[in-house]
Amino acid sequence: MAVIKEAKKLSLSYFSKDKIICPVCKKAFSREIMRSGNGRMIAGKLTDELHRNFEPSAKYGRVFPMIYEIGACPNCYTAMFWGDFKEKFQKEDTDLLFSKSRERKEKAETIFPYFSLKHERTLYDGAAMYYLALLTYDDLGVYMTPTLKKGILSLRLAWLTHDMDLLCSDHNFDIVSKVFYSKALYFYQQSLYCETDKTEASSSLGNMGPDIDKNYGWDGVVYLCGLLEYKYGQQDDMQLRMKKLSESKTAIARIFGLGKSSKSKPGPLLEHARDLYDKISKLVADDEF
Repeated sequence: MAVIKEAKKLSLSYFSKDKIICPVCKKAFSREIMRSGNGRMIAGKLTDELHRNFEPSAKYGRVFPMIYEIGACPNCYTAMFWGDFKEKFQKEDTDLLFSKSRERKEKAETIFPYFSLKHERTLYDGAAMYYLALLTYDDLGVYMTPTLKKGILSLRLAWLTHDMDLLCSDHNFDIVSKVFYSKALYFYQQSLYCETDKTEASSSLGNMGPDIDKNYGWDGVVYLCGLLEYKYGQQDDMQLRMKKLSESKTAIARIFGLGKSSKSKPGPLLEHARDLYDKISKLVADDEF
């Protein structure tokens, strides 16, 4: 009995009694929710990528709250942010997703072999769910604002696979992390293009993250476009790189004019934006482009 009580105390998550109905295969599955309190989450520093690290605790060790933000159907391997399971989908999209169920599973297994959707998730399983979600949004129309969501998913995958590399450094997850950073850069930049061209309402997304602790809004998206270009952009064509950095510098400069810190313009974002602006300024002169 004492062992059972201790196991319950150390539980990180639980499965909700309310079932989620998959909009693709119509099967029901349980939502896993991370428990809060009792020293499970000890907030650490905020990185320049607006990623909140959590310090390990003596009782629970290192926790990864981010992995509980994605739901994945164990029947057809459709995965999305939990809130999107309640959206109304176009039939052609759900038909396509259903037809590609096995393909999603097989693609996920190329990076995360033997992942499971049928028990309490681990960091490994959680990362696999994020990748399934990335594949799912690939086949959804613009009404689901998939481009920015894929940017957020890719960035979080870069973080998760980096954490996996720290835990098991001989499985090439450092290389996988770099690939997802490149994907994040692409999708974040595409989100800006889509918003400018009015082909997809990227700025209408309710929570732009990028992490789960705070919504940094559209200004955060603009900032991350510049940061990802600075840190992970291509360097084969240096003229193109300088041009993109110059564009990012101009966009980031607008953040300086936002005035006082507020709920929509959090102070940490302004601080990181100012730091990035200074770093880019050392590479790109004001009159260079």
